[in-house]
Amino acid sequence: MVQINRNYLKLKAGYLFPEISRRVNAFSQANPQSSLIRLGIGDVTEPLPQACCKAMKDAVEEMGTSSGFHGYGPEQGYPWLREAIAKNDFQARGCQISADEIFVSDGSKCDSSNILDILGEDNRIAVTDPVYPVYVDSNVMSGRTGDADQSGQYGGLSYIPLNSENGFEAELPLEPVDLIYLCFPNNPTGAVASKEHLAKWVNYANQNNALILFDAAYEAFIQDPLLPHSIFEIDGSRNCAIEFRSFSKKAGFTGTRCAYTVIPKSVHGSTANGNKVDLWTLWNRRQSTKFNGVSYIVQRGAEAVYSLSGQLQTEKLVSFYMQNASIIRKELSSAGYKVFGGEHAPYVWIEAPKGQNSWQFFDYLLQNANVVGTPGSGFGTAGEGYFRLSAFNSRENVEEAMKRIIRI
Repeated sequence: MVQINRNYLKLKAGYLFPEISRRVNAFSQANPQSSLIRLGIGDVTEPLPQACCKAMKDAVEEMGTSSGFHGYGPEQGYPWLREAIAKNDFQARGCQISADEIFVSDGSKCDSSNILDILGEDNRIAVTDPVYPVYVDSNVMSGRTGDADQSGQYGGLSYIPLNSENGFEAELPLEPVDLIYLCFPNNPTGAVASKEHLAKWVNYANQNNALILFDAAYEAFIQDPLLPHSIFEIDGSRNCAIEFRSFSKKAGFTGTRCAYTVIPKSVHGSTANGNKVDLWTLWNRRQSTKFNGVSYIVQRGAEAVYSLSGQLQTEKLVSFYMQNASIIRKELSSAGYKVFGGEHAPYVWIEAPKGQNSWQFFDYLLQNANVVGTPGSGFGTAGEGYFRLSAFNSRENVEEAMKRIIRI
């Protein structure tokens, strides 16, 4: 009989967002006349920038000609897109990142889990808590953890709590670790990291031969010019960090799929006998073997993000969602909720009312306000008692949702 990967059986009952969908679908079937407003899953709602649409339309026309047709492209991404990324996202901010250190992909969610393919199973792993569930679940699936305890935490992982008491700042671990997942601006709390904060982590990683897996999917939403957008703005980071980026949120590519991972050629791991191996070579081999690249059409759309019109249009998109976040913060704060985030990220992190845990508050809002959010406990044990609301929606829906929540 075919045997399964038994590590999947360690996973908790369901991935967070499918469980939300299950509850919402059950509610909708029982209440077909209800008008739901979804502020849960962080999916964008506004149209793609016109510059990107035009670029993709032009690329489609190209593909319909003999001279402009493209088959398989480079697994690492077309050079013109990689060069645009390196110039605009990194070199413009003083980061020493070259185009050939950038690998274009179909999503940072995929990359942040697939990166485990090139990393050993005996690494000691640290994650913040609460945390984007993919980091934890992908390690569980690949057999890098033990079973979950009663609180839902998995053996073999070091959890770093993020909460109001520590200002949602990730503190250095008390025990040695090899892999460190950091996400700033943070999903789900909306917290950000200063250069001084990231410098502590870079110093720790270099001193302990550790690797930082840095998720910067929300960097475009940072409003303070003094805050870093990339870990590569920190001295020494080229020796100890990999960064994940995405076009999903800043340019509305959630349904189009384009992202990239940055692996400096100077970052290394080691074999069991201590020999150093550069991770760029391993990831390049992994992608060349398991991935056929992002479509030419989509990459042309992503390239257009860096055009003058594309930059103006994506800035307008980001501003729109941040205005939504500001409305959520203001209205809920005025209503007496304790509110965090929403200033440099499209997520607002709130404390659930006393007497309700996060899933109870989820059901309360669903039943009484017909508003869907995300329970904090779905992001980890330290997320219990909190709740995430997303600013990704129309202005009309965000304003109506706030009226409904305040009214109940």
